[in-house]
This record gives sequence, structure tokens and C-alpha cells, in this order.
Amino acid sequence: MANIKSAKKSIKQDAKRTEANKAVRSKIKNDMKKVEVAVKEANKEKANTELKNFVSDIDSACSKGIVKKNTCAREKSRLNKKVKEMSK
Repeated sequence: MANIKSAKKSIKQDAKRTEANKAVRSKIKNDMKKVEVAVKEANKEKANTELKNFVSDIDSACSKGIVKKNTCAREKSRLNKKVKEMSK
């Protein structure tokens, strides 16, 4: 356990940030799953709206530094490819 006041505060701040980041990551994962379910159901409209939500959420997470830039690009590319293949 920390003895110095600033270290104690730092521990509290880290815990708060970790919870916030965890929430964002889980939201992104849920959005990914929603897109994949829509693709499996072959529902074009739902897939496109869910993809739009996913891209928005992952871009904001990327800009905050929660998700790395390449990871963001890779996930967007994979899901976009699945949605486009479904619409053919």
C-alpha cells in the first residue's frame, strides 16, 4: 500500500480510468458481435447501421488511446469486408 498522498491519489485515478476503459472495450466488443450477428442473419440494413455504430465507437476509442491505431484499422477492415461480401 502506498504511503505518500500523491501515490494514494494515483492509485484511485488508475482504478477509475481502468473501469472507464474496460467499459469502452466491452462496448466495442459488443458492437462487433452485433455486426457479425447481422451478417449471419443476412440483414443488410441492420448490418450497415451496426457497422456505422461500431466504426464510430472504435474511432473514438482509438483517439483516446484505448485501442491501438492498427488494431482499430484491422477490425474496421475485417467487418467492412464481411458486410460488403454479404451484400453481393
